[in-house]
Amino acid sequence: MSSLRIGFIGAGHIANVHADVLARDARVRVAAVFDPDGQRSGLFALKTGAELAASLDELLGRVDAVYICSPNAQHSATALAALGAGLHVFSEKPMATSLEDARAVLEASRRARGVYQVGFNRRFAGVYRELKRALEAGEMTPTSALLKMNRGELQRPAWVGDAAVSGGFLYETPVHMLDMARFLLGEVEEVVCRARTTVYDQPDDFSMLLTFASGLTATLTACAHATWLFPFERVELYGAHACAATEEMERLTVSTGPGEPARTSDFSQEPFEERWGYVEEDRRFAEAVLGEGKPAVGAEEAFRTAELVERCAAAGLRAQ
Repeated sequence: MSSLRIGFIGAGHIANVHADVLARDARVRVAAVFDPDGQRSGLFALKTGAELAASLDELLGRVDAVYICSPNAQHSATALAALGAGLHVFSEKPMATSLEDARAVLEASRRARGVYQVGFNRRFAGVYRELKRALEAGEMTPTSALLKMNRGELQRPAWVGDAAVSGGFLYETPVHMLDMARFLLGEVEEVVCRARTTVYDQPDDFSMLLTFASGLTATLTACAHATWLFPFERVELYGAHACAATEEMERLTVSTGPGEPARTSDFSQEPFEERWGYVEEDRRFAEAVLGEGKPAVGAEEAFRTAELVERCAAAGLRAQ
């Protein structure tokens, strides 16, 4: 059987991460790339062996599946074009930067011949998979939580500081933690949010109180200008004389009772792309395309996270 032809839309950092992972999979081939930046796409093509496409339409005619790795505001329109052309779609997060556009992608995915998957890579990182396993095994039952996901700056790449392109800070970085909150703790029933515009020309400092269907409450803090002080991402879950705490994608520590030894799972020596979940999510996408499984994070799941982002953004704006 001939290998699955993959086209890349966007040739920046995250596209190169995925291309490196896919290069190890004999079932697929990075076949084409389109990026308006000719130098960037040229370097990507030289590295991967991909053919250069002069336009999105040209790329769509050459491949079986696409990886959408362009700036956030372009994700939904590109996904609609690719799904409409009968292709399989892997879209980096977010699926869209408005709920209206997210709903359009959701509806298109329901009609499409191809599969659709969104890149919430943290769901496949060892730290969070082990935490999910511990919760499902009943090692602890959380009653409250503290989450944070800070960003060092909105300067690199330059477009992340432009809310018209990124969709705003919540869609650029905290979207990952809002998705993780749903993944670990279930659906959110109530949102209280305070947002401030401080360093950048957009809301860049958020404090949230989330109440889940289970009754559990969690606070989430996200700041767009906090430096990259380790750990910029952290989850702490509190139960009855129990606690679980993550340190980015490096370590998970679980304590299940007074006097009981804490257990630490260390993932820090794993290769970056495996530690951060990219290897698993790319493998799952290939399997879904080949009919060997379902998309790891499909349109229905991605849409529910988009709904939560919009609720938080709206609550933050009302409170300003």
